[in-house]
Amino acid sequence: MATNTKAPVLVVLQLTGGNDYLNTVVPYTDPNYFDNRPTLHFTEDKVLKIDDEIGLNPHLAPMKALYDRGDVAILHGVGYENSTRSHFRSMDIWHTAEPEVIATEGWLGRVTRELDPGAENPVTTVNIGQGLPRALLADGVSAASVSSLSSYGMLTAVEQKQKRSQMLQRFANMYAPALGAGPVMDYLGQTGLDALKGADMLKVAPQRYASNVEYADTPIANKLREAAMVHTADLGARVFYTEHGGFDTHASQATTHPVLWNDVTTAVADFWDDLREHDADDNVIMLIFSEFGRRVRENGTGTDHGAAGAAFVIGPGVKGGMYAEYPETRAEALRDGDLAPSMDFRSAYTTILEDWFGLDAPPIVNGHFEKPKFIANGG
Repeated sequence: MATNTKAPVLVVLQLTGGNDYLNTVVPYTDPNYFDNRPTLHFTEDKVLKIDDEIGLNPHLAPMKALYDRGDVAILHGVGYENSTRSHFRSMDIWHTAEPEVIATEGWLGRVTRELDPGAENPVTTVNIGQGLPRALLADGVSAASVSSLSSYGMLTAVEQKQKRSQMLQRFANMYAPALGAGPVMDYLGQTGLDALKGADMLKVAPQRYASNVEYADTPIANKLREAAMVHTADLGARVFYTEHGGFDTHASQATTHPVLWNDVTTAVADFWDDLREHDADDNVIMLIFSEFGRRVRENGTGTDHGAAGAAFVIGPGVKGGMYAEYPETRAEALRDGDLAPSMDFRSAYTTILEDWFGLDAPPIVNGHFEKPKFIANGG
């Protein structure tokens, strides 16, 4: 847990599409890696070495600087048994912490309920982006959602009313297929107005914000800058969620994957610089995850949907290093051509819940899981 008087805060960054684990955290001495990646590989002289076997993609230099400072935990082989290659289903599993059945409550929705049981603060949890991720959905729990904080605060009253209607309709469209129209409208009736009230509360954040950090003009940089705005405005936000898409690299991976990671890692580094400038970083950690990794063997110009992947936990409260084993790449060790998970994603959640937030994890993640010790002062 955060060791000072500030309440612990979690920022979740979702890499949508299935990030290529092998070309993000690179096993640069593994002959199986080169055999399976004849064109899509990084050689020893290119990677940013972590040790004698593992290095980071050369486009993750800002992340490597954070790692060298001791602020990054690399979680190897994160996933779950019997992994699905469906984007929608796999992301749903990550969001609900329930691989066996279709669940309705998100794990962070449950967290929000624990952090604010009386639902007194409509901005306890904030989504920066379109709609409302399923991870934040829970009965009787509201989460504020804004697609662009700065522009929302500039809208006229009429425009804001139109934007409100669009937000509610977007929520309904997202959840009706899974939950049914009736439950969705019940949910919106209970929490939709609170969500909109939260969006209105967030309008003050840009007015209170000043920074010397110059973020890049990219979608993910803008989102993380807005998260920094809200965090430094001291509105009581405890959970932030945002996403960056495009990681479904079936083709042209050699050109697209580096750009994606350059945008992400630059934005992440600027976010932490911003928080440090405001003396607002010591009670924050960031979780970066993707719904699955890619297949071990390339398809010629890209990679297809796989299983186990990498996750990162970042912040001054993190005990930096690598956790769990890098999955074996031998053909006999693969599962239908995919890396086998070496860490259940709910193990990562358990550490965050118990050692960072001080919450009881099993009711939130639906079971008991090993707890890697990547929080510096965790239990």
